[in-house]
This record gives sequence, structure tokens and C-alpha cells, in this order.
Amino acid sequence: MERKKFDVAVIGAGPGGYVAAIKAAQMGKQVALIEKTSLGGTCLNVGCIPTKTLIANAHVLRQIQHAADFGIEIGSVSVNYGKMKTRKDAVIEKMRKGLEGLLQSNSITIIRGHAEFLSPREIKVKGENNEVLFANQTIIATGSAPLDIPAFPCDHEKVFNSTSILELTSLPKSLAIIGGGYIGCEFASLFAELGVKITILEALPSILSLQGKVVAETMTRAFSKKGIEIQTGVFVEGIDQTNSGVSVRLKGKEALCFDAALVAVGRKIISDNIGLDKAGVKVSDKGAIVVNDKMETSAQGIYAIGDVTGKFLLAHVASHQGIVAAANACGGSAHMHYDAVPAVIFTLPEVATVGLTQEQAEEGGHVISIGKFPFQALGKSVASLEVEGFAQVISDKKTGQILGAQVIGHEAASLIAEIGLAMTNELTLASIIDTIHAHPTLPEAWLEAALLANDTPLHFPPKSKKTV
Repeated sequence: MERKKFDVAVIGAGPGGYVAAIKAAQMGKQVALIEKTSLGGTCLNVGCIPTKTLIANAHVLRQIQHAADFGIEIGSVSVNYGKMKTRKDAVIEKMRKGLEGLLQSNSITIIRGHAEFLSPREIKVKGENNEVLFANQTIIATGSAPLDIPAFPCDHEKVFNSTSILELTSLPKSLAIIGGGYIGCEFASLFAELGVKITILEALPSILSLQGKVVAETMTRAFSKKGIEIQTGVFVEGIDQTNSGVSVRLKGKEALCFDAALVAVGRKIISDNIGLDKAGVKVSDKGAIVVNDKMETSAQGIYAIGDVTGKFLLAHVASHQGIVAAANACGGSAHMHYDAVPAVIFTLPEVATVGLTQEQAEEGGHVISIGKFPFQALGKSVASLEVEGFAQVISDKKTGQILGAQVIGHEAASLIAEIGLAMTNELTLASIIDTIHAHPTLPEAWLEAALLANDTPLHFPPKSKKTV
């Protein structure tokens, strides 16, 4: 086998790995980026980008269906899901080629194959390229994959996971979604907009339980209005195939029949079969690689980033961890912080959060103020007929420091950035209030929410005050 030497080797070319590779290359290092499948990892190929491409299609359909509300008369509308899938594939291919060109422009050596440590500094690659690398520093970014449940394994024909369902070329009439977390809810929203009858089966008391009570309750109402059936507190015992589809067996209840089922109960960390024991890298009971805030593992000179660390299974967190790890691998001293991590759920309406929920803030001992401004009271939202949802900011009552925020509604994914910036810089409600927000725009909702939390609302009735 050919033996090559590099300053930095990165295992995994997802949004954490390729960003780390670029950062290290920018710092003057000879970098190898090892990937056994496609550049871009889960996010580009079977996650963020393909799902959002399909959701963009659903957005267009939704606008067309509501065209009459804007005084625009149209004819009949039909959905060609096969063409939607073709467009999705074209978007992925375009971005994949762009990424390869970006890596090449940074003089990064792309090595295709499965990587396995032979020692803390030696990595064997087997696949399209068969060679042994020597790397002074290594960054592990092997990611995660859909969790497969032995009781009802996916056959990818009638029982799908979040990867295989993206390969559908036609829509089922009915779909059971096992799991009401963010992945399940995104697919529920997408397929419901395209006319599929959706039933969400969730073991916990509510969907989106990790996002807090106000988000869970709001989205439950929004989904119900769309005709999505939600069953919570139910346990799926198994999924049986029938001539016409699938039969989902529920504990203590009658079985339910659907055309197909989507299993969206979480993801598993990919840390096995890469020789971590030979490298001296410790993992947790769940397989997550243990790291500190510099993204260092238990083995000197080896870092880990992204889903494999078990911190936040989010592409943008992986990218930021990649920057931190690469900086440290190149002799710097960078640290990760997780106090202001934004998270977005691309449902219709969108959900975006950052920082603490109300429940988390109260459990942490904070005395809080909450400002919640509905979009139906915002001029731009009314003009655009996008009045569903609200912007909510949570702050420390004494200091005014912003502790967290939640927004549900049109362009929530973009709106959350302002509060993420504010929290990263430890700003207060006064900072939001003193910032001039353009009118009429959606970000005005944050100004109004901050004013409400400050008990000085301008475009919303004041809280009723008891008379003595």
C-alpha cells in the first residue's frame, strides 16, 4: 500500500469534516479529507439539503393554493412528485460538484474509502483508494445514521427511514410516521402539504417535546388544522406488511393500516469499525466520542466533531466544532460554547429556537420575563397573509439578559439569527429595544417581544394591572 504523510487528516466529509479541512488548509497545513461515500455527508446528500429542496416545492404549492386570497385567479393544479424528486437530485449533484471544486481550490487531498486507525498516527484507507496515511493531527467527523429498530426494520419499500423515503418517486395516499421529533414533524408537514394523509405516532406525551411546551402545543394545533392526526403516549410494537401496505401494531390498541410507514425515532452515532481502540480514543456507553471544549479526545493529537460527539446533532454545530478543532490542531487555542445554539424545524409553519425554553430557565433557578408577540399583530405579516405564529423572548427579570427565544411562523429560520447574535454577545432586552428595526419587516417582532418582556409594549395592549 502507498504511504502518504499529512499535517492533518479529517475522517468524514460532512459539514463538520469539510469545514475543518478547509480551515486547516487555510492555516497552511497539508490536509487529507477521507470520505467513504459522497462529499457533503448526511446533510448534503440525505438530510438538510434534499429535505429542504422538497419543502421548497411544498411552499410553492401552498402559495399557489392561496393565490385567490391575493386576488390572483389560477386554473387547476397538480403535483408531479417524480419531477420534484428529480429536481431534488439535481440540486444535490450541483452542490456536491461545487463542494468538490471548493476543496480542490484549497489544495485539499480527497481520499475515497473507509478509514480505520492502525495507531494514533496511522490511518488505513480501504476502498476506491487503498493506502496508509501518517497524520500528525486527526479530526474524526464520522457523523450519524438513522436508528434502525429491530422490532420493525426498514425494508425501504413500504417501511422507510429518513434516508430511503427521499428516494420515493410517487406519493402514498397514507403514511404513518413513528416518532414526533423534528425529523418526523418535518416529513409530516411536507407530505401533508402534498396531499398525503399523515398520522404521527409518538411515545412521549407530546410532539416536539424537547422544544418546550409552547412550541409543542402551537405545532399540535397547527398540524391538526392541516388534517394531520397526532397520537401521543402510544407504543409501536411492530409493523407488518400487507398486500396493500402496512399494519402498525400498537400496545393496548387496535392495529392501524397505512400505505407506508416512516420510522423517525432518532439517529445512531457512527463510531464503530474505525479502530478507535487502536488510537486510544475513549467513547461513551452510547458510542459517542468523549471530547472537551477544544474538541480534543482522550488521545493527544486526535479531535472529534459533529454528531459522533453526541453533543448537538446539527450541521451548523458540526461546522463550528470543525473550525474550533482545526484551529487547535494547527496550534491555536479555540473553545466551543453551546449557550446560543440555534435550531430550526422546517415545518409549515417553521419553528426556530435558541437558548433556554421557559421550562429550562425556570428549572435553572431564573426569575424570568417573557415577551410573546403574535404575527397577527405585525404589519408585514398581515400584508403577506402570513399571520400564523409568534416570536417569544425569555430574559432574566433582574438583569434583562436574554436567556432564550422561540419563534413559530413564516421565515422563522432566518428570524432566529438576530437572537443568536444577541445571546452570543450576552446582550440584554435593552439592546434589542435600542436597535432600530426597519418597518415593515418580520424582525420587528423581536422589538415588540422585547418591549412586552420589558412591560412597555407599543403595538400590543399592556398587561392588565390590578387596581388597589
